[in-house]
Amino acid sequence: MIEDERRAGGDQAYREQIGTLIRDARLHSGLTQSQLATELSTSQSAVNRIEKGQQNLTLDTLAKIGSALDSGIVGIGTAGPSHLRVQGGTTLSGAIDVKTSKNAGVALLCASLLNRGTTVLRRVARIEEVNRLLEVLTSIGVRTRWLNENNDLEIVVPEQLDLASIDAGAARRTRSIIMFLGPLMHRSADFQLPYAGGCDLGTRTVEPHMTALRPFGLEVVATEGHYQATATPGSGPRKPIVLTERGDTVTENALMAAAQYEGETIIRNASPNYMVQDLCFFLEKLGVRIEGIGTTTLRVHGVADIRADVDYAPSEDPIEAMSLIAAAIVTKSSITVRRVPIEFMEIELAVLEDMGFTYDLSEEYLAANDKTRLVDITTHVSQLRAPIDKIHPMPFPGLNIDNLPFFAVIAATAEGRTQLHDWVYENRAIYLTDLNKLGARVQLMDPHRVLIDGPTHWSGAELVCPPALRPAVVILLAMLAAKGTSVLRNVYVINRGYEDLAQRLNALGARIETFRDI
Repeated sequence: MIEDERRAGGDQAYREQIGTLIRDARLHSGLTQSQLATELSTSQSAVNRIEKGQQNLTLDTLAKIGSALDSGIVGIGTAGPSHLRVQGGTTLSGAIDVKTSKNAGVALLCASLLNRGTTVLRRVARIEEVNRLLEVLTSIGVRTRWLNENNDLEIVVPEQLDLASIDAGAARRTRSIIMFLGPLMHRSADFQLPYAGGCDLGTRTVEPHMTALRPFGLEVVATEGHYQATATPGSGPRKPIVLTERGDTVTENALMAAAQYEGETIIRNASPNYMVQDLCFFLEKLGVRIEGIGTTTLRVHGVADIRADVDYAPSEDPIEAMSLIAAAIVTKSSITVRRVPIEFMEIELAVLEDMGFTYDLSEEYLAANDKTRLVDITTHVSQLRAPIDKIHPMPFPGLNIDNLPFFAVIAATAEGRTQLHDWVYENRAIYLTDLNKLGARVQLMDPHRVLIDGPTHWSGAELVCPPALRPAVVILLAMLAAKGTSVLRNVYVINRGYEDLAQRLNALGARIETFRDI
């Protein structure tokens, strides 16, 4: 009887753990309990019981939940890995190339809708976010095909798009779908776009974009589960567009709307971030004239009819570069990270230098787009100390918001106390406390701020992957430094933003094994 009670208690704890994972993945996807219930053909009360660990789940139900949330909770019959087993405490060595930017690749896929010629994008990040967008594009009649093992991608957009057949499931699993608004308003006077959030969330999400798109004659109403868009062809701004927030996707939507408006569009408070610059360079290849690239004021001279056969290579990803540098720091390793877009890493490197990090820089050279400046960085084993001031992000050219989480695992290796302030995201700082399960001392001050005391004596543990991409990678990097064996479960979110990360780290000497329970 005692054994039966112990087993029952263990089953309950496991159900609660799975329920917490499902809840976090649902929140990260922007779905309400009611919307997830609709996807599963069940009731909201059933979803509530599942998230509280009060309901037994079949493998079929788990697979449906994983599909609805695009989280890889269970992936029966799929080839991708579900979990990572990490043998920590190893030293890395060798050289590794930074892959092309995920965020730039996603923006360029959306921008390809502007072009009625053939678009070829070089070395596109072959990640799950890109796969979802390709499913959406294919569903509306766009022809896409991978050309070779270098991940070159060909895109051919038809004269007429079949927007009524849009793959709603794939669209809801990508947050990038909102960047279809800018190009599609030139193709249809009335269309719908599915999105993952509830009605209130949808209104909040779309409003900054409407500041940019309303002057071009676009009106959008966020209803339950989709955006209803109505466009007035030929409309254009009569005065400069002043963005109420310097957002990357908002700026990209404004650029894509301006690209096919024949007059001049002035965009103020524009983001000059790396993915926006790549989009500008691509639009220039389509014949659009843009002044002020890399600044917060853009002057765009559009072209009404774009029919160009273009070949473009997006630049490398500064967030991945930061990931790899952080991996070297926490494992006390000397490696060479090649093809780092230095313009978008200078503040991060300056902060690291203040903490005692030493490294060598190569001479600069140009990326394949002939615009972005690259360097190779060779890291040295360094004794780090906590910075005097807090570390916080700022719009470019400040420290990138997506690079901030990596300073959590770096600060955990440094001597002293570091404060991180993530003022942008409401709850992402909470996930950094998962480092405590690996031996760190991370104290949550509020949903935006954490205190980190170092140095850390890392130890292995088994964790469920946070539903947020960058904190998930931070946990993986800490596991590389931790003695013994660690397990990171349900790593689909990492695959959404990184291509073959585990295998590439293994090439440097890490020992990461991918496995599935089923």
